Amino acid sequence: MPSSNDYLEYVLDLLRYVPNVHYKKMMGEFLLYAGDTLFGGIYDNRFLIKKSPAVEGRGFREEIPYPGAKTMLLVDIEDPFEVEAIIVGLCDSLR
Repeated sequence: MPSSNDYLEYVLDLLRYVPNVHYKKMMGEFLLYAGDTLFGGIYDNRFLIKKSPAVEGRGFREEIPYPGAKTMLLVDIEDPFEVEAIIVGLCDSLR
């Protein structure tokens, strides 16, 4: 099931403090970037981020974005400042 534009807007609002956030629509889903770093996406109205040592131990549940894909981490936090800290740290570790 494709993700909705309403859910995209919700996630972008959560990411409002992360510098240079943008997205690319791909096959009904959305890939999320900070600058040129792909850090996650929206799949079936779920906000998922890449796994990295920078986000391990934070209690995120592993989910599969689509059949055959590597597992990612489900972000279920609603505090934009906490989301900013997580995503900035994640992107630093992915560069």
